[in-house]
Amino acid sequence: MRPLIAIPMGDPAGIGPEIVLKTVADEETQRIARCIVVGSRKVMEYAMDYPGSPRLEIVTVDDPGEGRYEPGVLNLIDLDNVDMDQFQVGRVSGMCGRAAYDYIARSIELANARIVDAVSTTPINKESLREGGINFIGHTEIFSALTHSNDPLTLFEVNNLRVFFLSRHVSLRKACDMVTKDRIIDYVERCTEALRKLGVTEGTMAIAGLNPHSGEHGLFGDEEVKEVFPAVEELQKRGYKVVGPIGADSVFSQALHGKYNSVLSLYHDQGHIATKTLDFERTISITAGMPILRTSVDHGTAFDIAGKGIASAVSMKEAVRLAVKYAPAFLQS
Repeated sequence: MRPLIAIPMGDPAGIGPEIVLKTVADEETQRIARCIVVGSRKVMEYAMDYPGSPRLEIVTVDDPGEGRYEPGVLNLIDLDNVDMDQFQVGRVSGMCGRAAYDYIARSIELANARIVDAVSTTPINKESLREGGINFIGHTEIFSALTHSNDPLTLFEVNNLRVFFLSRHVSLRKACDMVTKDRIIDYVERCTEALRKLGVTEGTMAIAGLNPHSGEHGLFGDEEVKEVFPAVEELQKRGYKVVGPIGADSVFSQALHGKYNSVLSLYHDQGHIATKTLDFERTISITAGMPILRTSVDHGTAFDIAGKGIASAVSMKEAVRLAVKYAPAFLQS
């Protein structure tokens, strides 16, 4: 049976409703997955009037098992939490921020109960979350809290390239300070376990260098000498298949072509630039280190084009495809 994927609608005022419609209507998505959308019926009906949007029959259900997973149908758990008299497309709104959180929370509830096989998320807006009184800065923090997971891992996948991140939303100065032996050891251990749960058991992980040419043995930067090399040596003693540091100007290309099964990027932009330059729309975020599987588009709410019917659903379709790809191994792990 096709995996059952929960899709929270995202911020109602953004492009989430539009790309959800386009994804659910897509023949390939229908072939590989059963999609249950968690959102607002009124907003989804409104989005069907955007230029070029597909028109689907909306089937409202309380239990995903009641859905009709067939062409032309959008199965929806309707939380009915948007006042259409106040609703404005393309605007920051506390109402929409709160609604977006509710869709995510319900989707996580379904995944925690193993009612759905995975969650594929759409964009939310940090300002709208704040105006709605939601004290989380983004998806990862919400998933961490609602699945009781400490410090979930971010994994990007695009084509054959997988990239983990040693740090995320911190300053570059702080990111450099976070490159420590103990942190690298902890992350490689957890990243290796995360790959195992996704069914990736072969191959070697590479750690990217922090400084140009990995510091040239301390000539310009000593983080590799003091922190990265000792971490790799200790990990290899423990039996982990890991190498590094490998110069960041080459390691991502090498991994793309199969030399490594993944790369541990030492700061946010290092790995983001590599993956998004390769293929921006098909760079998908996987939140690992949790008891449930979550994939996500890696773009924002795009308020500037919301409602115009021009938003691309490529990333959303790819997020569902990866959820389908990894769900069987993840659920059996």
